[in-house]
Amino acid sequence: MKNHNRDLLVLYKSAGNAESLEQTLEGLHQMLRTVECADVFCNAHELVKRTRITRKYLAILTASESAVLKPFHFLINRN
Repeated sequence: MKNHNRDLLVLYKSAGNAESLEQTLEGLHQMLRTVECADVFCNAHELVKRTRITRKYLAILTASESAVLKPFHFLINRN
């Protein structure tokens, strides 16, 4: 099993073998890797600055890097 840098809690109803657990964890990692990339994040969000809305990739990434957004800046999920 590859060592991925994430914490996952997987609950099973029945005791399975180690091989099935590894396959399940690898499948979960592949699904999460496709969803957690910056392209998907920027496609799903838009940045609202006081009087304008932008969908620019760089502007969204720059705003999301800080822990606290600037006043009157909002990240809105478009989903």
